[in-house]
Amino acid sequence: MSLNCTEIDKILEELDLEGSYIQKIVQSSYSVMVLHLYKNRPVNLLICLEPGACRLHETRQKIPKFDKPLRFMELLRSRLRGAKITKAEQLNHDRIVKLSLEAASGSLHLYIRLWSGAANMILTDNGVIVDAFYRRPSRHEISGESWREPEAAQPDTAAQPAKVYTIRSYDPALSFNEAIDQWYTQKAPVLSLEALRAEAEQFYGLKIEKLTRALEKLTAKKQSFLESGTLKHQGDILLANLYRIPPGASVIELEDYAEDNRIIRINLDPRKTAQENAAVYYERYKKAVSGLEALTDDIEASKRAIESLIAEREQLRHEENPHIIDKILRKKKIPAQQKHAAQEKERPGLTFYYQDWILYVGRTAAENDELLRHHVRGKDMWLHARDYAGGYVFIKNKNGKTVPLPVLIAAGNLAVFYSKARRNGQADLYYTAVKNLRRAKNAPKGTVLPSNEKNLLIKLDQTILKQLEDSQERAEAHI
Repeated sequence: MSLNCTEIDKILEELDLEGSYIQKIVQSSYSVMVLHLYKNRPVNLLICLEPGACRLHETRQKIPKFDKPLRFMELLRSRLRGAKITKAEQLNHDRIVKLSLEAASGSLHLYIRLWSGAANMILTDNGVIVDAFYRRPSRHEISGESWREPEAAQPDTAAQPAKVYTIRSYDPALSFNEAIDQWYTQKAPVLSLEALRAEAEQFYGLKIEKLTRALEKLTAKKQSFLESGTLKHQGDILLANLYRIPPGASVIELEDYAEDNRIIRINLDPRKTAQENAAVYYERYKKAVSGLEALTDDIEASKRAIESLIAEREQLRHEENPHIIDKILRKKKIPAQQKHAAQEKERPGLTFYYQDWILYVGRTAAENDELLRHHVRGKDMWLHARDYAGGYVFIKNKNGKTVPLPVLIAAGNLAVFYSKARRNGQADLYYTAVKNLRRAKNAPKGTVLPSNEKNLLIKLDQTILKQLEDSQERAEAHI
């Protein structure tokens, strides 16, 4: 329920805004603006344009900032910070509040229309719209359009008597502004504590349940990996009995020397030799061990995520400020596409483009580790200077395509340039797919142990480096 015209008059009467100075402007959501004023005391004037809850009143609640600067808020900050309110009135008893302002740039007017179906805030200068909170071309409420104040309706003696609006009942121990602030906190269709807490319970409950199910699957997978020692043991048995394994065999029965020489069956690939079959078991064991380390990290990360969600939910259960709950929920509900875009912007290190391929460069151990954990995948290519300290270079994979040699050489130039080998002008590199990297235990952050790596000798090519530098500048200019 929005404020009626009589209640707006009561709000303005209590506030006595004439002579107040605008010190700060904060927009907490897409429909809530707060003017921090000072006259004899600080006043936080909340303006809400939410349908069904349009209002203007003083609030004692802490109003959080929005996550990013918003257009109309930035405009008001540039035009109205330090401005003096010379007059505050409701026009024609029509739920339109007009603030006359004396700013550094001259006289301005801020119109606040509190209609549930067409709420808006409009800043004007000499009868011309500077900008509007909601730009509505169909109503000519856009920058540059002329603005005319709504005229008072002419009385019609034949019409029914005008409706008389009354002030809703409230605790006389409170001011009307305090009562209205409290009423909307508890009963408004939006931004009410009860509704937001229920929304938070549902949101966090689903998140925790989903993560718990994922954790159970990871734990079960880890248990299967813990049994991977059998693979190595079978490989050992095959190597110890190479002479007993006939060519083309698909299965072999051998004595298990570790289990009182009992007979065990080991499956074989008939197309491989006995030694190659043993190597297959060792390779499967190696992958299982590597996967076990990654799984352990994922399990710990999932446990931390669940604990964090439980702690956040508990915090919101005790939060009394609906604006803070609303901000947290809104931030948590950012669509996955926007989160991905934000992550791309926040990606550490440097990004280069070469022949339509994307190259990432980590310059420090922290950047290397962050890129490995969150920004590259198993089929991406990894390059690093051999025997020299330096950054990691990654070539982002393209499905169904092999990295062309010129792109590999360009990435190699980056790997040498961002390493201690730069002074030498050349270095040997090793490169392999990210899936062949294994984190080194008890080693500095970002340290990895590669397998299946290949060698590449690179001499720095200034022409290639200049092309890479130009591609980076074009990308930054585009952003």
